[in-house]
Amino acid sequence: MDKRVLLPTDFSKNAWNAIKYALALYGDVPCDFFILHAFNVSGYTLENMSVPEPGEPYFEAAKNESEEGLQRTLDMLKLLPENPKHRFHTISTFNSVSEAVRFAIDTKDIDIIVMGTKGITESKARIFGTNTVNIMERIRQCPVIAVPADYAYVPPKEIAFPTDYKSNFKKKEIGYLVEIAKMHDAKINVVHIDKNKDGKLNAVEKANQKLLQDILEGTDYELHFLPAVKISKGINLFIESRHCDMIVFLNRKHLFFGSILSNPLVKEIGYDPQIPILELNDN
Repeated sequence: MDKRVLLPTDFSKNAWNAIKYALALYGDVPCDFFILHAFNVSGYTLENMSVPEPGEPYFEAAKNESEEGLQRTLDMLKLLPENPKHRFHTISTFNSVSEAVRFAIDTKDIDIIVMGTKGITESKARIFGTNTVNIMERIRQCPVIAVPADYAYVPPKEIAFPTDYKSNFKKKEIGYLVEIAKMHDAKINVVHIDKNKDGKLNAVEKANQKLLQDILEGTDYELHFLPAVKISKGINLFIESRHCDMIVFLNRKHLFFGSILSNPLVKEIGYDPQIPILELNDN
C-alpha cells in the first residue's frame, strides 16, 4: 500500500515549506498526500451552544475561503517538478485543527503527519505554534514531523535520537525512524546524556539499550554516551558537531522528555528547532 501522508495547512509560508519538505522526503516513495485545512468562523468556537450551519452566510464564506486556499495550494504544487509517484487530495472541514487531524487519520488511514512548527498567526517569540503543540500532545495514532519555518530541505543523513533508556522500546514505534533512515541511507545517532553523573547505565537502562540495539539491527547506527550537561545544551552541541539533519523524540509522558512540545518542557529543555523533528508515539 502506498504511503498516506497528512499535510495540515493554514496557508502560511511555514506550512508550504513543510509540504515541500514532505514531497522531497518521500520523493522516491509512492504517496497519497492529504492536504488538510480546518476552518472556523469568526466569533464562534466549537464549544458554543450555537454554531454556524452549512448554508449560513458566515459558514459559507469561511468554507469558500478554505476551498480557495486549498485550490491555490494545488496550483502551487503544479509549479513544482512533477512526480508521477505522488497523488494529492484536499480536505476542507469546519473543526479544530487537532480534531480535524484525528478524524482524517481515522478515515484516511494516515501513516504520518508533516507540518510546520508554527503557523501564520504565531508569535515570533514562541518556539512552537499552538496547533503544532496540540497535535503533538493529543494525537497518538501516528508520528509527526515538524519542519522549522525556513528550513531548506536536505536528505537526512545524520539523525539524532536522544534517549534516557528509562523505558523499553517498541519495534512498531521505532519502525518509522528505521524506515526514514533506510530510505535515505542515514545514520541513527542514539544519544544518552548522563544525568546521574556516574558514567554508567543501571540494569534496566542496559536492558533497554540492548532492546533498542536489537530493533535497530540492520541500520547504520551508533551509540553515544555524553557527560552530564544541561539536556538542551547537550542536544544542541551534539547536533552541531555531527551536522544532524533530523532529531527524533519519543512522546511518552512518563519520560523526562515527556512530550517535547509541551509548554513547560520547552522551557525546561529550551530546544529551539533548527532541523526537522520526528516525534514518535507509543500508541
